[in-house]
Amino acid sequence: MAFFIGCFFYQSSNQTKPNLLSSALMASICLFLPTMMMKLLTFIVFFVYVESIDQQKPDNGVVINVTKHFSFSDFKSPRTAHDLKLLGSSVVDETGRVRIPDTTGKDIDLKHLAGRAIYAHPVRVFDPVTRTPASIQTTFAFQLETTQSNSSSGGKNGGGDDGGGGSGFTFMFAPDEFTVGRPGPWLGMLNDACDEEYKAVGIEFDTRENVEFGDPNDNHVGINLGSIVSTITINASEFGVNLKDGEIHRVWVDYGGENRFLDIRLGSDLLGYPSKPMFSGRLDISDFMKEYMFVGFTASTGNFTQIHNLFSWNFTSTSQASLRAPSPETCESKLIVGDDDNGGGGDSNRLNGFFIFMTVALVIALALVSFYYNRKQKSGDTSNDAVMLPAAKERPRPPNKPRRFTIAEISSATRGFDELHKVVSDERGDTYMGTLLNGSHVAVKRFSTSYLRSHGVYWRRVGKEIKAMSKLRHPNLVAIRGWCFGHEETMVVYEYVSNGNFNEWLYGVGVLPWSRRLRVVRDVAQALSYLHSHKLAHKNVTTSSVFIDVSFRAMLGDFGFVMSGVESNQFEAAVSQPADVFSFGVLVLEVVAGRKRYKSESDPDSDLDRDLLEWAWIMHEMNEKEKVVDGKMCSVLNMDQAVQVMEIGLLCTLQESKGRPSMAEVVEYVSFEKEVPELPASRPMALFPYTSTTGLCSSSYMCPSFK
Repeated sequence: MAFFIGCFFYQSSNQTKPNLLSSALMASICLFLPTMMMKLLTFIVFFVYVESIDQQKPDNGVVINVTKHFSFSDFKSPRTAHDLKLLGSSVVDETGRVRIPDTTGKDIDLKHLAGRAIYAHPVRVFDPVTRTPASIQTTFAFQLETTQSNSSSGGKNGGGDDGGGGSGFTFMFAPDEFTVGRPGPWLGMLNDACDEEYKAVGIEFDTRENVEFGDPNDNHVGINLGSIVSTITINASEFGVNLKDGEIHRVWVDYGGENRFLDIRLGSDLLGYPSKPMFSGRLDISDFMKEYMFVGFTASTGNFTQIHNLFSWNFTSTSQASLRAPSPETCESKLIVGDDDNGGGGDSNRLNGFFIFMTVALVIALALVSFYYNRKQKSGDTSNDAVMLPAAKERPRPPNKPRRFTIAEISSATRGFDELHKVVSDERGDTYMGTLLNGSHVAVKRFSTSYLRSHGVYWRRVGKEIKAMSKLRHPNLVAIRGWCFGHEETMVVYEYVSNGNFNEWLYGVGVLPWSRRLRVVRDVAQALSYLHSHKLAHKNVTTSSVFIDVSFRAMLGDFGFVMSGVESNQFEAAVSQPADVFSFGVLVLEVVAGRKRYKSESDPDSDLDRDLLEWAWIMHEMNEKEKVVDGKMCSVLNMDQAVQVMEIGLLCTLQESKGRPSMAEVVEYVSFEKEVPELPASRPMALFPYTSTTGLCSSSYMCPSFK
């Protein structure tokens, strides 16, 4: 016992994680120490612990420089997968270059895509104490590879020449590592569905002329501070640079944080460092910087396409930081053995050792007295000897309680993931129908390993979310039966819903009457409101994630389960729940209109109303919302209700800070229990990003084209 107590005080005096040992010791002592002795012991322990901490207090603070440097001579290195994060439509090809958009798939449509390639770790670029940006030096080589477009010009993205071309390429500082902005002229940098406090700084190399954004031509460089509208624009043609000539260009950016001075040079990679800067002048970016930001590149395509290639990248930042200076007493002075007169810490060390010795001795004495006291008391009471506690019995597990499945169980249930059992496939993975050994039917979502890794999410993070969701029970949520992790596999086992996917009902043979469509909208709203009330979010709200049971009740399933690297539930809820509301608004419009948000390219009207969200707002502005309602419903339609529900859908797509409701309010609106707020006369033009947590803006479902 004395040995363990001595270890405890040794750990406390050295401050090396004493919690586990001290907890075990205190638990054992509590078995035989009287209450008064425990109080005395606690006071002694606390006194010695505070004394040991007090001897190690730091002195006053100092200001130091924090430097971050990384270099990619190309992107072939094995470290690239760890240090470079790809979002949306982006890829590192076999030659070791980053390409945005991803062109590796077969017959891929390169229109209306956005992607990012960022350094995977946050970089300190701003000192909040002195409000001084970091000094930054970076150079990178890129090429804009023009492709021939078969699309006619369209809106902002359609100005300029009649050949190919895309929207351009941007070097930027972003406040998070999961947002992908809108395609088209937004360059994948920003979009229109979020708050006005999104801090971002970018240098764009723009190859489309968007007059609405103040672009001087289709060959310019712009400096963007928190907006897609450039604060400063430079005509690249005046410096003999043609961004669309197919050459490899190199950029040098040098920013002095203390004097707020920016220098940008751009030229051919073959000609070396340009003698004349493209821009050189004072520019204060401190209002648009956070202490830690993510740095990288973003690009997009619209109706016209372009391949954006990044070949190499070097980056260095130096920022100020205020730190507390350590004690003048060093480790070396504690290790030197010699005269006590030669060092100033001898007296304090002896005093600290004396306290520890006396405490240990006192504890041993208390332990012996308590042992004698308890033994005497036990000898006087023999009735306890006859008491025998029954052996603990393990309670049977409820048959449908969520649990962990083995890979063998899942493989057996799906017949080895037979293609005949595959129900649906999407970018996140495949879903199979299976039958467990007890005869119950399940749906197994098998996540794609490449998808999880591309979002920086691994099975431990996904597993934490799955287990949290599995505890929820609601009539409009598909129950989670379990999960399976191992051998790089991440799977979720859902209750099987026998009546199929809502897509099959909405877009299949026959016409779904309005009464059933309205019930689906109400059921999905109830499910989301319940999730949000538990500080959770769905993060994959689409018509394909809604399932119909035998009584035609809508049940929301196929949860997103992805939010890159974020461990805070409070932060996740704050970001993901408004995203769910936005997604719900798009779902409502699809239900009312009876069509997907984006029509297929084979549709002759695709250029007129390709984006259902844009078209619905246009019809609202023209006071002709009835034209959006699915005319195939004919007599089985309540037009007034359909228009009112459509207005709720539009309300959900407003900016978060400019009228977007919560799901609790939406439930009241779709139940017609509360009057729907009046919509603005026209859709508010916003140039801020949609903070997607599930890569929604890497697909066409959430990212509208720009007309």
